[in-house]
Amino acid sequence: MVTIIDIRVSPEQAFNHNELIDVVRGALFVSEDSTVNLRVLKRSIDARKRNVVYQLRVEVFVDEEIPSSEFKVPLVKKINSGNSAVVVGAGPAGLFAALELIKNNIQPIVLERGKAVRERRRDLAAINQKHIVNPESNYCFGEGGAGTFSDGKLYTRSNKRGDVNEVLETLVRFGASAEILIDAHPHIGTNKLPKIIEAIREYIISCGGEVLFNSKLTDILIENNEVKGVIINGSQTLSTSNLILATGHSARDIFELLHKKGIAIEAKPFALGIRIEHPQSLIDSVQYHCEERSEFLPAASYSMVHQTGIKPVYSFCMCPGGIIAPCATEQNQVVTNGWSPSKRNNPYANSGIVVALERSDFNLKQFGELAGMEYQKLVEEKAFVYGGKTQAAPAQRMVDFIQNKVSSELPITSYQPGITSVDLREVLPSVVWKSLQIGLAEFGKKMKGYLTNDAVLHAVESRTSSPVRIPRDKETLEHTEIKGLYPCAEGAGYAGGIMSAAIDGQKCAEKIAQKFN
Repeated sequence: MVTIIDIRVSPEQAFNHNELIDVVRGALFVSEDSTVNLRVLKRSIDARKRNVVYQLRVEVFVDEEIPSSEFKVPLVKKINSGNSAVVVGAGPAGLFAALELIKNNIQPIVLERGKAVRERRRDLAAINQKHIVNPESNYCFGEGGAGTFSDGKLYTRSNKRGDVNEVLETLVRFGASAEILIDAHPHIGTNKLPKIIEAIREYIISCGGEVLFNSKLTDILIENNEVKGVIINGSQTLSTSNLILATGHSARDIFELLHKKGIAIEAKPFALGIRIEHPQSLIDSVQYHCEERSEFLPAASYSMVHQTGIKPVYSFCMCPGGIIAPCATEQNQVVTNGWSPSKRNNPYANSGIVVALERSDFNLKQFGELAGMEYQKLVEEKAFVYGGKTQAAPAQRMVDFIQNKVSSELPITSYQPGITSVDLREVLPSVVWKSLQIGLAEFGKKMKGYLTNDAVLHAVESRTSSPVRIPRDKETLEHTEIKGLYPCAEGAGYAGGIMSAAIDGQKCAEKIAQKFN
């Protein structure tokens, strides 16, 4: 007999196979004469009450063996059709687009402005230790995209975007832990992602695809509103009639290129604020109602939102047991983001706390459809100046910020370039800091212990999503004006994270395959 049941168990029971067997026997009234095997399908934590429990969905096999569920790297499939497509960007959208093209016997030619994933590490070290930003290789640009070195959280709010399980299973095939198929909030970890990215790249090449690093898209060749090719690094021409533009939310030069060529783009809403850091032990004690977290519970996270009456404020990209990273893409900017190792065992918890901005907040009259991008740049450049014209982040203790006090001193932080005590009202636009003051105070009421001067605000969290949308046809996914141009994923305004970006990359590749087939 095979059945699927939902059970609620203690944290200790959740990771003790024999105790789970006993719980299942009792739930299904299975006698001791029968053998019971089980497989956990889904796992989530319910910490709403004082006794924290795991909610498990379990597949139970009574007097039967568990069938194998091995996930292997796909067999190499050599491309022999003579068809090809250019994919700009080797982030999740670009890589999954390339895999989908291979599946459809189409050669992907992937152009990545940055370096291979291992080589990127030197440039990240330069930002953290020497405050030097390489505009082509940093936390945002390079093989694997922004998610590789800024966490690898695999959250998505809806299955409507596409097959979430297919993306998760693909990641497992290339080296991710099978636990991501089970956990309600799957997470790979920055320490493990590079090997997975390398494995995907090697597979693409083994099938006949190309992955070209240090290859920056500098122009798109268009005739009669159709893509004819691209220019790489200002000189090399590559012919193509199918171009997937998966450049990410920080490729401002691409937005400027499209604008300059008269290709339609639109300023879109995005969020901007700060990245706040608490001691992880404080978040654990608040969320798990305990003095010390059980070894069977992960570092606790949180998610909050408040309608302030000015602008909505919400938590974004929460990183338990994490680190705040410098994510500027130009030397004269300060940008913060967060990531966690796979074990989430850092002593700090950080999260973006951001304010939702609309088109009406931007100077459309002066900057047109690039107004949101210019708004971002202005705040990031101001943070650079107030941080001392280095990658040090302007910072303020949480209660001090709400009470309009400059912090007399600041605690140790995970942000390696360092922090500088500043009145953040001088750095952030008034609509942002006023909304944050109200929102943080309300978060303190909702989550007892959250409002504390042990928490530090780091400015500025500005790359939450693209400030530009590149319009595309809902059916063909091609640009509304340019045939053969496929605006894709986060940089085009159609995704928000690794999972949705990967799915959007697949969809764009599928549309190209339909044209060929």
